Amino acid sequence: MTAPTSTHPPVDLQQLVQEADLGGRKPVGAVQVLLFVVCIGWSLLQLWYASPLPFALRIFVLNDTEMRALHLALALFLAFLAYPFGKRSSRTVVPAADWVLAAVAAFCAAYIFLFYRELSTRPGQPTLVDMVVAVAGVLLLLEATRRVVGPPMAIIAVLMLSFAFAGPYMPDAVAHKGVSLSKAVSHYWLTTEGVFGVALGVSSSYIFLFVLFGGLLEKAGAGSYFIKVAYALLGHMRGGPAKAAVVSSGLMGMISGSSVANVVTCGTFTIPLMKRVGYPAHKAGAIETAAGVDGQIMPPVMGAAAFLMAEYVGVPYSEIVRNAILPAAISYIALFYIAHLEALKMGIHGMPRAKGSTRMGRLVGFGITICSAVLLANAVYYGLGWIKTLLGSAALWVIVPAIVVAYVAIVRQVSKEPDLTIDDPDAEMLELPPVKETFLAGLHYLLPVVLLIWSLLVEELSPGLSAFYASLSLVVILLTQKSLLAYFRGQAKPLSRVKDGWKDLIEGLQLGARNMIGIGIATACAGIIVGTVSVTGLGLVMTDLVEVISAGSLIGMLALVAVVCLILGMGMPTTASYIIVSTLMAPVIVELGSQNGLVVPLVAAHMFVFYFGLMADVTPPVGLASFAAAAIAKADPIQTGITAFFYSIRTGILPFMFIFNTDLLLIGIQSWWGLVLTVCTAIIAMLVFAAATQGWFIRRNRWYESAVMLLVTFTLLRPGFWLDQVTEKYRVEDGSRLVELAGAGTPGLGLRVRIEGTTLEGKEVKKTVLLPLSAEGDGMQRIRNAGMTVMSTPTGVEIMSVNLKSGADKAGFEQGFKVSGVELPADRIDKRWLYLPAMLLVAAVYFVQRRRPEPPILRAHAAVS
Repeated sequence: MTAPTSTHPPVDLQQLVQEADLGGRKPVGAVQVLLFVVCIGWSLLQLWYASPLPFALRIFVLNDTEMRALHLALALFLAFLAYPFGKRSSRTVVPAADWVLAAVAAFCAAYIFLFYRELSTRPGQPTLVDMVVAVAGVLLLLEATRRVVGPPMAIIAVLMLSFAFAGPYMPDAVAHKGVSLSKAVSHYWLTTEGVFGVALGVSSSYIFLFVLFGGLLEKAGAGSYFIKVAYALLGHMRGGPAKAAVVSSGLMGMISGSSVANVVTCGTFTIPLMKRVGYPAHKAGAIETAAGVDGQIMPPVMGAAAFLMAEYVGVPYSEIVRNAILPAAISYIALFYIAHLEALKMGIHGMPRAKGSTRMGRLVGFGITICSAVLLANAVYYGLGWIKTLLGSAALWVIVPAIVVAYVAIVRQVSKEPDLTIDDPDAEMLELPPVKETFLAGLHYLLPVVLLIWSLLVEELSPGLSAFYASLSLVVILLTQKSLLAYFRGQAKPLSRVKDGWKDLIEGLQLGARNMIGIGIATACAGIIVGTVSVTGLGLVMTDLVEVISAGSLIGMLALVAVVCLILGMGMPTTASYIIVSTLMAPVIVELGSQNGLVVPLVAAHMFVFYFGLMADVTPPVGLASFAAAAIAKADPIQTGITAFFYSIRTGILPFMFIFNTDLLLIGIQSWWGLVLTVCTAIIAMLVFAAATQGWFIRRNRWYESAVMLLVTFTLLRPGFWLDQVTEKYRVEDGSRLVELAGAGTPGLGLRVRIEGTTLEGKEVKKTVLLPLSAEGDGMQRIRNAGMTVMSTPTGVEIMSVNLKSGADKAGFEQGFKVSGVELPADRIDKRWLYLPAMLLVAAVYFVQRRRPEPPILRAHAAVS
């Protein structure tokens, strides 16, 4: 069975990735050498900054602001050299104008670093030189953004600047007093409120190291390993190549910051195989697109947004990973099931197994593979944990040699297996590689990942330092793996292979820096947008605007925010999209939700806007990932994009669900059985939703069966909805009991408080907010620990003060507001009892469809097989 192909002209995939992620220019000669040296220098600078060495040696110690300036200076310099002015510009020659722009832009960005001491003595008093440098810097940043990130973000930044300066002349609904040039220079360029703000700080402190880690891991060969393992494990199943595409893209997404690169890396191999077993070209491209883009929601990197989210929300990075893991996992499981359902509908089978392969042999191989992974993880966790507990700070001198010994032992085992090679997907016939041998052939690639997770989640080191140690381990692997493999295989002159490893290392350092140009520019330009919101009060205007358009409807508000995020995210990389939509839209969800009695955790609001900003990457007509997959599949890009968007609806419903049911973000779960129940029901819900939207469960669905399954999905993901229709969720106690109830509350869960008052803008507001409760202290002490003081008055409890950026401030408490009530859970049945009728409905649909005759196409394929 062959799928029809498109007659669209062929696309150079490497050029597509080059222009999207690395810059389209490939200079030669001395210019190429200069670009190479600057990229290597940038990577080494970032490694130096992240390491403990500057403080240990007291050499070239940089503070955050100085590093941000150098980070942006290098990004701007490389941007003007690596990215041409337009599509018709030369890809091999750098014109003189670009050299001038690169030098001036780098100087403007490094101005804070070069004159840091002088600028610190005159805050808010820019000189003429300061003003010239700042204006030139902003203009050059906008041009670099247009080249690197694309016109949409540059246009939004220009509109934001125009709004800042034209405040007095704007319509009354959005008017403000305006910003003077002197104020703008200080705010946008000479302080950390604008361009050199939080986003650029996260880029320089965390994101670069993780992007570099991914680049080094790819150069070491981990990308091929992930694809091969997924192929070996899943290729024999129905639609095996499609399922391998889903799993390999998820694994690649854990270390990749680019959906386009993810699609091309995995899709080059998986898409032709999907077409070979019978998937139509546009569906093969769509499955890879959906899998590649969803890689951006997969921890630990999440397209670099995880680090920004941790800073914006004000929680540890490990907390963001914990919140994100379940939605990402069930989204991938649902896509895996969609690939299976498509195979069922078309009668598609898997790839042939290796010759001599037996069922028992495959079972033993799979068991050894899983057991090896489990034993490795437990040995690392409990072994290192025990050593650390026993030896304390001296454990490092035991742990490091132990890791080295483990690495050498693993490489010795790897040497017994053939080197991993990706087969030609266009060859006449392929057979599946053996599972055990394939898994063992790249086992050492897991060591840096284990070290990274250990440093982040167990040692609780900073993300930057954790990525530094993981990258350092990769440097060792790159320099030694080929020599050790040659030695254990008895090959001549094993030390001569160090040269190959050194070449891979240098290329990995260069690749990491080239990948960071776009992120560095995007985070800097986003600072203009964030700065405008803070200096003009645009966030309050957005809240009022959304409230008016949605007519106070909570669902209408969320739908409107989702559409705005989709539009703002079109044509932008993940990082830039997230910064913009989170700055403009996340506060809107929290504020309007609280005014409607819905307490939305800040992390849930940020996840909501992040998911919908990301979905723009699959949405026609500008979904670049869809174009890349369509080029590989030789399919129509628009048809591929529409199909991919349809597959991604499963990802689109999740944000709506975890806004109302924060259990999906693992918030407020207090027991292991509660965790297990939440995970299992979430997985079942997404599988049922996939079956409903694909029109196929055991057999082809009747319309009412799809309707029932959609009802089941809703019930499993938001079980409390039905109870809310018949009984109140909370009972309201008098606000005067706030201190008493705060003392009796459960630590970590928070206390729902109703407050009302008049804002600084003169608007009467009533809303429900969540008071964070610490583990220690009485009621008054817990309130103070949250960053707030209250006082009892004859009219009730009044909020006297709220500390800036405290837990109470982030929750939405405002000074001068009155506490009108405290909400406590009402006595009613547990919402999870509704899982039972939902599961009975699924079982009923299952048995009804089982009694239905099998479609002729499936009978025919079963007879052939």
